[in-house]
Amino acid sequence: MATEEAQHRRTVNAWCMYDWANSAFATTIMAAMLPPYFSGVAAASLAKDRATSIWGLSIAFATLLVAVLGPILGAIADQTGSKKRFMRAFLTVAVIFTGLLFFIQEGDWLMAIIFYILASVGNAGANVFYDSLLPHVAKPEEIDQVSTKGFALGYLGGGILLAINLLWYLKPEWFGWMGITDKNMAVRVSFLSVAVWWVIFSIPLFRYVREPRTALREKVGNPVRAGFTQLKETLRNIRQYKELAKFLLAFWLYADGIGTIIKMATIYGAEIGIGSGDLAGALLLTQVVGVPFSFLFGWMAKRIGAKRSIYIALIIYTLISIAGYFMSQAWHFWVLAGAVGLVQGGSQALSRSLFGSMSPKARSAEFFGFYDISSKFAGVFGPLLFSAVALIFRTSRIGIVSLVIFFVVGAWILSRVDEKAGIAVAQAEDERELAKQTAALQ
Repeated sequence: MATEEAQHRRTVNAWCMYDWANSAFATTIMAAMLPPYFSGVAAASLAKDRATSIWGLSIAFATLLVAVLGPILGAIADQTGSKKRFMRAFLTVAVIFTGLLFFIQEGDWLMAIIFYILASVGNAGANVFYDSLLPHVAKPEEIDQVSTKGFALGYLGGGILLAINLLWYLKPEWFGWMGITDKNMAVRVSFLSVAVWWVIFSIPLFRYVREPRTALREKVGNPVRAGFTQLKETLRNIRQYKELAKFLLAFWLYADGIGTIIKMATIYGAEIGIGSGDLAGALLLTQVVGVPFSFLFGWMAKRIGAKRSIYIALIIYTLISIAGYFMSQAWHFWVLAGAVGLVQGGSQALSRSLFGSMSPKARSAEFFGFYDISSKFAGVFGPLLFSAVALIFRTSRIGIVSLVIFFVVGAWILSRVDEKAGIAVAQAEDERELAKQTAALQ
């Protein structure tokens, strides 16, 4: 028993380490270093508001691609028992194009957009299959804690690399022994460091997390056709998973606001005149604050439940959106970044675990493909709204306040979700799949 428990803990820790690995992309690339570098260097020839709009549109396009592909790929992975193989393929794409960002220099805004879109598609695609492993890795009674542990490690790992990259940017002369004393070169090297970090710390997952056993299904010759068939079946039977569907709608709405804040914060800050050092430093604060508060949300979920914990996070996000309208000084950005750190990891981790607890294990990749659709379509409409407001009003302040509607309506729909009923439906589906597998072996 001790050996079995030790193996389980190793599997859980290996799974969580991927959050440590890929969070470097979220912190250094998506949030801290690339947006201001794009605005100030790659798109230096463009007007500031136009650069902001182009950046938002590129995010929308990248997330739309993954939103369309996610459920189809998830269904194929469930049919073929190849979650890790698909994850590895998307991870490879993400790492390659993240590394290629190193070559972006002044005026290369179009190349930057292309590389960023492809890296984002790879990252988001890998996350579909990574998240779908959660119900297989964690025991039902620990799924909230495992998910929040992953996010906490993500904050820690992403924060450590961001701290190194930020130090290199602010004090490039300290790294003169490496022959790199130019700030722009320091930023470019930071892009390369993310690719290397990502590869190294992804190794534990691929080594210690097993490919989940696939329930025996009727043999289908073409896995792509089988994936589409499974996807159509789920769409036809979606009423069976009505609590899951309601949660997806709620998540889609409030994730729209969360995703827009995460992805547009630094370029918005740059637009109103906050320096790159303050932008990156404040985001590092988000990482530092996020580590203990991600664990705290896991503890809260045990005491008051995942739904109520998410409500608390959405209230704080609403206040952040309103306060963002009045932001004008660097210290304002630091305060709001710290506030985001209080709730960002916990809200995302508990959303992931709540969805996982209501998903049948036999269809976890397919269902997390739908989860990713909610997340990614949120990533489409939020930045589109942000970009449209920036173009119309020549400022992004009103766009920040408009995010409040996503949090309020999302929380209301979440209140209509009966999570116990959703979990019961998933467990019944798992029991049917197990009975089918047992009968086939007899």
